[in-house]
Amino acid sequence: MNPTASFLNDLKTTAETARTTEASFRRQAANQIAVLEQERAFAFRRLNLMQAISDAVASAESEEIAVASALAVLRLRLGWNADSEARTEAITHFGPVALSLFQAARLPEDEPATNIGEALAIFEHWYSESRGSPFWLLFEHQIVDTPLVDF
Repeated sequence: MNPTASFLNDLKTTAETARTTEASFRRQAANQIAVLEQERAFAFRRLNLMQAISDAVASAESEEIAVASALAVLRLRLGWNADSEARTEAITHFGPVALSLFQAARLPEDEPATNIGEALAIFEHWYSESRGSPFWLLFEHQIVDTPLVDF
C-alpha cells in the first residue's frame, strides 16, 4: 500500500471509530436522559400526591377520618371509581402512609416525628415487589378527550 493510501486508510479508520464512539455515547446519553426523566416525573407525582393527601388529613379529627380522607384522594387521583382485589390491596398498604402523615401533623414541634418518608418508601417497595412496576407508573394513564355535545 502506498503512503497516500495508507494515510487515507488511517483517516478512514479514525473516522469510523469516532462515529462508533459518538453513536455509543448518544445511546448512553439517551438512556440516562430517560432515567432522569422518569426520576423527575416520579418525584413530582410523589410531591403532588403527598401534598394533596397532607391537605386532606390536616383537618381530620381522628385517625380513621384522616385515613379515609387520604384514601379518597388516592382513589380520585388514580381515577379508581370501582374497587378490585388489586386496588383494595394497594389501598390497604397505603393506609400506614396516611396514618403517618396524620400523626406527624399532631405532634408537638419538639417531639420527633413519625417517618413519613419511610412509610412511603415501604409502600413503594411493596408495590414494586408485588406488581413488578413502580407505583408512580399508575399516574401515566392517558385522559381521553371527550367531545362536548350541546343539545
